[in-house]
Amino acid sequence: MENQLIIYNTLSREKEVFKPLVEGKVGLYVCGPTVYSNSHLGHARPFIFFDLLYRYLMFLGYKVRYVRNITDVGHLENEADESGEDKISKKARVEQLEPMEVVQKYMNTFHQNMTQLNVLPPSIEPRASGHIIEQLEFIDSILEKGYAYEANGSVYFDVEKYNGEYHYGKLSGRDLENIKTNTRRLEGQEEKKNAFDFALWKKASPSHIMRWPSKWSNGFPGWHLECSVMSAKYLGDVFDIHGGGMDLAFPHHECEIAQATAKKGKGPARYWMHNNMITINGQKMARSLGNFITLDELFTGEHAILEKAYSPMTIRFFVLQAHYRSTIDFSNEALQASEKGLERLMTAVETLEKLPVASESTVDVSALKEKCFAALNDDLNSPIAIANLFEGVKMINSVKTGHEKISAKDLEELKGFIHTMVFDILGLKEEQPADSEENKILSGTIDLLLNVRMEAKKNKDWATADKIRDELNALGVEIKDTKDGFEWSLR
Repeated sequence: MENQLIIYNTLSREKEVFKPLVEGKVGLYVCGPTVYSNSHLGHARPFIFFDLLYRYLMFLGYKVRYVRNITDVGHLENEADESGEDKISKKARVEQLEPMEVVQKYMNTFHQNMTQLNVLPPSIEPRASGHIIEQLEFIDSILEKGYAYEANGSVYFDVEKYNGEYHYGKLSGRDLENIKTNTRRLEGQEEKKNAFDFALWKKASPSHIMRWPSKWSNGFPGWHLECSVMSAKYLGDVFDIHGGGMDLAFPHHECEIAQATAKKGKGPARYWMHNNMITINGQKMARSLGNFITLDELFTGEHAILEKAYSPMTIRFFVLQAHYRSTIDFSNEALQASEKGLERLMTAVETLEKLPVASESTVDVSALKEKCFAALNDDLNSPIAIANLFEGVKMINSVKTGHEKISAKDLEELKGFIHTMVFDILGLKEEQPADSEENKILSGTIDLLLNVRMEAKKNKDWATADKIRDELNALGVEIKDTKDGFEWSLR
């Protein structure tokens, strides 16, 4: 098998043979979540795709350092014009919590959802708020090079000056004249030289909760800065692959390139990879548009648009059945088709253990392997790899019914290949259907116990109430008391 991986580089707009900076090692940075609400289906896509990339790089024998950040400060409500409030500060004010309570709450649910989707944890998961000192140092360097300016306690990147020596817009294919034409100067931006200049440091307003001291003001770092700083800290000034959703290419990744180039004379990553969006009725799924379905809602079926609950592996399989650079339009029909396909694949995996062996084979296991890996080597083409994998399903069923024969040696090779593809590379795992009888019984039992606990609390029988809570917690049931009763979830 030829293990030459080819990937599409957004920077060159071409497929390129992947050659890491250091032989046998890969530095991979992926933009992680801004943790101020529950993750939705659109968020699942980048983390599932880059999990596939991570798994496949390791399968190819690379030692991978995978860095995926947590944004817990600096991501403003209006990304386009940097007006408004930090998303986490706003959520903290609305929910009457400390900002770090908000961060911890939604970081926990994010990690829980990633575990459910069988997404491997990254090698390092740094948080923006833990790297303020490094961000201040980075700003100092850009100021010293003359590519930034201070205004009324805030520091802005001077895009026009930078563009005079470099190309601001080379990742997203934009030019500065076009950006000028399409950027309006809004109220509160008078201190900027140009409306398209972006903040490296923002002076905090009196009501702003999250703030740190600096030589310019008490304030907070710009959103784009954190990824420049943390990728450089953990992967070096130049590393192999930077990934994220295509909605981050501009302005976030464009600004990352500008910041790194202004400081060091070169961009941070050699390959830029971007996954496409999940849409509903042709419109991008996004919290800002209000057309999203959270992962928890998908797993429970509790959303008006859902016909039923869908298991985490159905969601993972659904995402992997489309090429990462194509859009996926959500529909119940598509999810149910994925559910049936996944069931067929997992049934075939079980059947592998019961196949009769013959003295010789009439099936070609090597050709099957070659086709699957060729698809993955061609820009991680998971839908073609899965289509070829279903040729393997046909092969298994043909041997089972006696239409084909397989030798003991080939059967072992087929078992090894199918298990590697299904579990190690695609990252699928066996699970009970979300609406299985076992799960219905489990849910009913937990609800029953929690209703008994509610009655005990009404009767001030605290010992019984606490015992039920503690026993369920020990079994992995997280309980949240609400004004209407209770909510629970499985860890």
